[in-house]
Amino acid sequence: MTSGSAATASAFVFVWLGMVLAVSFLEAPLKFRAPGVTVPIGLGIGRLVFRALNAVEAALAAAVLAALATGGAPAAATTLAAAVAALLAVQVGVVRRRLARRSDRVLAGEELPRSRGHLAYVAFEVVKVALLVALGVAAAAS
Repeated sequence: MTSGSAATASAFVFVWLGMVLAVSFLEAPLKFRAPGVTVPIGLGIGRLVFRALNAVEAALAAAVLAALATGGAPAAATTLAAAVAALLAVQVGVVRRRLARRSDRVLAGEELPRSRGHLAYVAFEVVKVALLVALGVAAAAS
């Protein structure tokens, strides 16, 4: 793999990793602890933030895959990149879509028990973080 492509892919991966860590594991849980933030306000903020994060993640996934493809990346890095991109697609297309339907109901005033769907989203985030670390190291080592 060319050194420029490896550096580019690695940089994109670690920016992506930083964004996921900051938003999913710092901002998301903290917003509900801020004074005056109700569940509907927190859900509204969360929907906007995660929609933006997921859009940036999709762009970063495309950029990583392009950098790996143009640089002749080893199979391990390409496999990790494809795995994290597929995980993101399922997370957004299935898990987040279900959470959005549930939050629509809450925002409409329906009282629902705590959501286990958020635990699935967090599990996807944990796996994504592990894959991004592995991918970043694999890309940097190429």
